[in-house]
Amino acid sequence: MSMNQHDKLQRFLFDGAPVRGALVRLDGAWQQVLSRRAYPQALKTILGEMMAASVLMAANLKFDGTLILQIHGTGALKLAVVECNNDRTVRATAKWDGELENLPLAELLGNGGRFVLTLEPRLDKSQTWQGIVALEGDSVGVMLENYMQRSEQLDTALVLASSDSAAAGMLLQRLPEGHGEAEGWNRIKLLGRTLKAEELLELDAEDILHRLFHEEQVRVFEQEGVSFNCNCSRERVGGMLTMLGGEEVGDVLLEQGSVEIVCDYCNQHYVFDEEDVNQLFDYDVAAAVREARH
Repeated sequence: MSMNQHDKLQRFLFDGAPVRGALVRLDGAWQQVLSRRAYPQALKTILGEMMAASVLMAANLKFDGTLILQIHGTGALKLAVVECNNDRTVRATAKWDGELENLPLAELLGNGGRFVLTLEPRLDKSQTWQGIVALEGDSVGVMLENYMQRSEQLDTALVLASSDSAAAGMLLQRLPEGHGEAEGWNRIKLLGRTLKAEELLELDAEDILHRLFHEEQVRVFEQEGVSFNCNCSRERVGGMLTMLGGEEVGDVLLEQGSVEIVCDYCNQHYVFDEEDVNQLFDYDVAAAVREARH
């Protein structure tokens, strides 16, 4: 699918107030995610809001790598993951069990729920950084606002929305003192809070900015395209198999005749037959497992 005209990130800055912001609307990229799996309605809302939030939060990072939002649950919602790369490509997936009711996020996750934000550099994985997002609030947006305030000391307002056709969001963030009038943050935040979900999902960035901030001086930057992309490959899957070890992979090979891996993000199927597996490990894996069993 080609990039939809609405798969765009729009960053902006207020000249008269200490506030920077960004708007994102994902149509084609969101449809790519929905086409892979029949997600329950409640999960579509959560995953779409996470996807919009990941693009908005990554927009302000000077960082060569991936921002990952990951929710783990012990309730009906088991896992929701969104990755946004610095090249503005995104992918997302989720796992659940049974029916997902339209309940607050914390309830869907159960008692052992966790929300983790990860920054993973593209080259030096040893520099990967993680932060724990407290499950305080009834939505992705509120939880991330609380996290930014507590962990980063950044006043942040997030308005997120998701439907069957689009995922969208607006982020407003307070800048350090010295940029514009100090009380400008509260004024801009209050105006931002009036943005309705349907406006976010249906209006272009230009129309939203005019509707909310037509009395403000807003500096608008060039729009950036966002697209769905999965970076899985046969080489990466092969690397994962070698990490599992010859014994475990050999067991699967003997039982099933081949090893098949399906990517959670894009549903791409990778099949490794006996010859492929032996090449990976540089020895006869199946023979070694047979010998170990006798």
